[in-house]
Amino acid sequence: QVQLVESGGDLVQPGGSLRLSCAASGTILAVNTMAWYRQAPGRQRELVASITRTAYTVYSDSVKGRFTISRDNTKNTVFLQMNTLRPEDTAVYYCKIQGRAAGRGVFEDYWGQGTQVTVSS
Repeated sequence: QVQLVESGGDLVQPGGSLRLSCAASGTILAVNTMAWYRQAPGRQRELVASITRTAYTVYSDSVKGRFTISRDNTKNTVFLQMNTLRPEDTAVYYCKIQGRAAGRGVFEDYWGQGTQVTVSS
């Protein structure tokens, strides 16, 4: 069984910074792409950023130049450094990994429980 534990969400003023973390634990044998998504009230969940095992990154246009995704392959952990936050960044942020668990012959998507980020003065 694979679990994802997220942390780092908070209330922050516009222009501020936050760093989100997501650690995968359990009987996970390998991890491919790791990603962050977000969902604001009344809106669909959207991709924020993703990173492959070889550190190729993709960002949504709305966060390019402000957010940085990174990962620690030794700890199966993904990070999202968020700078110059704006009110429109307010959302629940979810991490997702493509992982292969023990006893499973294929890679599957696993999701975290979500962490709230609120940008407001």
